[in-house]
Formats: sequence, C-alpha cells, structure tokens
Amino acid sequence: MDEAQKDHLKSYGIAYWVLKNGQSINWLLNYRGGSFMLPYSNNTEQECKIRGVSYEVLADAKANAILAEISDPSVNMDVVKLEKAPHMAVYSPKNKLPWDDAVTLVLKYAEIPYDVLYDEEVITGDLSKYDWLHLHHEDFTGQFSKFYGAYKYAPWYIDDVKSQEALAHKLGFKKVSQMKLAVAQHIRDFCANGGFLFAMCSGTDTFDIALAASGTDICESMFDGDPADPQAQSKLGFSQTFAFKNFRLDMNPNSHSFSNIDVTTTRQVDRTNDFFTLFDFSAKWDVVPSMLTQDHDRVIKGFMGLTTAFNKNMLKPDVTVMGEMKTANEARYIHGEYGKGQWTFYGGHDPEDYQHAVGDPPTDLKLHPNSPGYRLILNNVLFPAAKKKKQKT
Repeated sequence: MDEAQKDHLKSYGIAYWVLKNGQSINWLLNYRGGSFMLPYSNNTEQECKIRGVSYEVLADAKANAILAEISDPSVNMDVVKLEKAPHMAVYSPKNKLPWDDAVTLVLKYAEIPYDVLYDEEVITGDLSKYDWLHLHHEDFTGQFSKFYGAYKYAPWYIDDVKSQEALAHKLGFKKVSQMKLAVAQHIRDFCANGGFLFAMCSGTDTFDIALAASGTDICESMFDGDPADPQAQSKLGFSQTFAFKNFRLDMNPNSHSFSNIDVTTTRQVDRTNDFFTLFDFSAKWDVVPSMLTQDHDRVIKGFMGLTTAFNKNMLKPDVTVMGEMKTANEARYIHGEYGKGQWTFYGGHDPEDYQHAVGDPPTDLKLHPNSPGYRLILNNVLFPAAKKKKQKT
C-alpha cells in the first residue's frame, strides 16, 4: 500500500470483500504504507485483477519474515487482525440535493456495500442493526445548513425545507430542529452502545451544537417560525458534546457559519499552502489512531467545506488530534471515545475538490485512485472490523 499500489481506494474494497467472505486479514500498520496481508486464494487473486488492485503473492517463509520484522520492538509497526466485515449505514436524505457526498462516492468506487438511512429510520430504531454510521453534509441544528441567505429562493432549498417539515410533523415533532435533535440523540446513544461514528463537513460541528443546545431554541423565525432564545449562548451544555467545548454560536441567519468551532470564515490560508499533516503515532501502543492514519502520504492536501477545519482551542482535552495545520491552529482530523463506542470527525467536503460549490458535478474517483485524503475515510470503514483486544490507547 505504498507508491507501488495502482489503486489504493479499491484495495479497501478487496479487504472488505475478503472479510465478507468469512476470512480474516492482517492489517500491517506502517508496513509499506499500511498494507493488507490476505490469505491466498485463486478467487482473491482474480478479484484483484478484475478491480485493478496491485498485489504480491508471498511464500509462507516471506510472509513469516515480514511478521517477524513488524513484531520487533524497535520498529514502529504492528499487526491488527481484521475479523468481520462491519454492517455499514450512511445517513443521507432521500431527496436529491445539489451536492454529493465524499463517503458515498468512495464506498461506491471501492465497491463496499452500505445502506442509506435518514431521520425516520433513525427515530424508529434502525441504527441498532449497524456497526458503522456515516454523517456528511448535514445540519443537526434545524437551520437547513444556513443556506437561507444565499439560496432561499432556489427551488431545491424550498423543496428541502418542505420535505423536512413534512417529515418532522409525520414523526410527531412541531419543528425540524426538534426532530434533528432527537436524531442526534439517537446517534449519540448508538455510539454510547458501541457503534462507530464517522462524520465530515457540517455533520461534525452541527452534531455537537445540537446536543449542547438541547432544550434551547437557537433557530431564528425564518427557520422555525419563532425567534431564537436571546439567552441561548448561556444555556449551552458542553457536557453533552463529543468533541467541542466553550464555543460561541453564530446566531446571524444570513451567515454560513454555525459557531466559532469552524474556521472557514476566519482562516488566512492560501490554497497553495493549504496542507495538513498526519501525526506519527506509536503503532504498538496507540493502535486506534495508528489505524485511522494509515496512508502512503503524511502531508495531505487541504480542502474546504461548509465546515472546513476545527479551532483547536475549542477541542475537549480528551480529543485525539490525528491531523492538523499547526501554523493555523487548525485540527482537520480528530478522534475520541463516547461510552462503549468511538467517533471520528474529518473537516471539509471533498478531499479532491478544493472548494466544492453547490451544483458542482461529483468527483470522478477514477481520476484519483491513490488519493491520500480519500484513503483516510476508508481507514474508518475498516476500523470496526479490528479484533477488539488489539485496540489499545
């Protein structure tokens, strides 16, 4: 999985396919960029050829020598056994909106199966069927992604508001914000009970904002028909959040910002210098963040989104920063535990589209088969398959 690999992204699909067929895999952390050691079969070799994935067939002696090399206490490598293909769900609206989702793009490209859930399925308890849940471009605060100022007359925006309001009423809620809070709380409980949560873009900060504002109206009248609570800021409960603390809400309905968690509107970073660096964790001791940062590049191209990056001053002390732009005090890729489960937040919208705008066409991953930014997403996909006793922090 170093530069010799022709298609890093489809390699994860091969790994998932092997797990789905009942075989285990050794994930060789930090060995040639985080390689997979699979049991040999003619079917697996043919599948690699069909999907265009580079591979090497190893004699037993060579495989054992690699494992011995990795086990040496003096090298920063380890072996994690992947045992079972996780049952995947993606939280995504049923109506078509004028943007795509990097996670569904890469899952389709890698040929990793998933189910689509939205508010009704979450509220009625379907999350318990899954091991892994993804949230992408979503607004859990009930402010419709704060697109009002720019898109209030756009047909797609009007249709989305009507659709969400109708669903909220169907499910017994007076407001969309109340429905979204209930959804966020169900997702919180999913994680607390052992689920794995992966979120990108505004699915990260709005999730925590909604939890912190439980019971407090932070939506102005154009979003829910009545004014926001003027004391909303003082009523936030930061003990309810996963990642962020002491943030200030942006109550301006015409602003694209939700709070000062995200740095999109304040960052002074030129595109030519927009990169973030992955931390080099100890593979033998910090197994979880090591798995989540496996990559053939340690410096990743930055990319923007409705939520681009996280102000490090707003992070809770137990949050693990896995990727950052230190000079700008930005965290781009963070991880933590909640109850029995774990979560990962990844800032930005599309790792291969620097400034993806509403209405832009989806990224063609055939042009980016070795994308290090997309590869971080796929680390999270395989993370729940790991043998639990190997997950040490």
